[in-house]
Amino acid sequence: MASLSDIVPSGVITGDDVLTLFEHARANSYAIPAVNCTSSSTANACLEAARKAKAPVIIQVSNGGGSFMLGKGCKDPDGATAGSVALAMHVRSVAKYYGIPVVLHSDHCAKKLLPWFDGMLKADEEYFSKFGEPLFSSHMLDLSEEPDEENIAICVEYFKRMAPMKIWLEMEIGITGGEEDGVNNENVDPEKLYTSPEQVYAVYDALSKIGPMFSIAAAFGNVHGVYKPGNVKLSPERLGKHQEYAKKMLSSSLSKPIYLVMHGGSGSTDAEIRTAVVNGVVKMNIDTDTQWAYWDGLRVYEKEKHAYLQGQIGNPDGPDKPNKKFYDPRVWIRKAEESMVKRVMVSMDKLSTTGKYEPTEGEAGFPQTGTPKGPSPVVLMAAGAVLGSAATLLIKVLTK
Repeated sequence: MASLSDIVPSGVITGDDVLTLFEHARANSYAIPAVNCTSSSTANACLEAARKAKAPVIIQVSNGGGSFMLGKGCKDPDGATAGSVALAMHVRSVAKYYGIPVVLHSDHCAKKLLPWFDGMLKADEEYFSKFGEPLFSSHMLDLSEEPDEENIAICVEYFKRMAPMKIWLEMEIGITGGEEDGVNNENVDPEKLYTSPEQVYAVYDALSKIGPMFSIAAAFGNVHGVYKPGNVKLSPERLGKHQEYAKKMLSSSLSKPIYLVMHGGSGSTDAEIRTAVVNGVVKMNIDTDTQWAYWDGLRVYEKEKHAYLQGQIGNPDGPDKPNKKFYDPRVWIRKAEESMVKRVMVSMDKLSTTGKYEPTEGEAGFPQTGTPKGPSPVVLMAAGAVLGSAATLLIKVLTK
């Protein structure tokens, strides 16, 4: 199969390029880490990790992450949409400098959060009308708490709206346990943590009539949060049964006809992750572990420089010595970023993503490591409009 660097451009990718990326991942048994980001700092850490690992990456934002990106002091009902759009605009502004493919994604959207989803789709449609591609690469609908029939029916209606813009749809059937971003499944019936092949195929049958650009988060005992390996009863081998059933029903020549997604992977063993990937998982969500890594970088720095962080003036070097170079946010935030970069790269190793993409030259001090590929005309056009568009949206939200 062709090298990924030859068939997928660098920068934020959408449409057919996203499909090509996931096809390549499925065929070559690797998965792409999808990291929840809440700020430009965490997004930049993901981009840096991908650049260093020579790998594609998925940057995703949750409803709570979008609200945080806008600012917790703003209580506007459309705040999550505005913040999510702002993060997407930031990533679009800087991704081309890193020389690797980036998928922009929105994470879990439960039924009660559909207004947020609608707002992002409206932003996609406005962006599409100007630049010929959507703002985001993909979105996730998580209606797994609803009856299967309702879950699938709502996904079908949204997918019909997304398909003309070639936006990827991720949906969930079966429940991921634990708690994340306000969605609490800590007391769910354990049987609901395991999706059946028939459930998965019902989703495939409904969505494939609209288009090929969708993936399924099928539960196999996954739990959000962090747990010691072995404490969560994962059964990734069940994913192979989903593929076998779909292959049989479709008489498909593909051994893995369905694009699958893994949620709640914190604390999973390397063997469990590998089994999931071999069985068709092309995307794995990373959140809890990278949150810890970001904090841990700051924790270590504060411990090391504690005596220099107790006041603006005065430290072990003298009572009149200034401490600005120690408490400057650019110093301690950078320590957090460096720690997060390392953890994202660990996930890329575990998912066999490392080394799959030869970065393009980029700009901003990155050395050339591959054949230069300039950003697409669409990205070049978008770059000039990014800040103005984000500011306009935020102003509308804050002044309505």
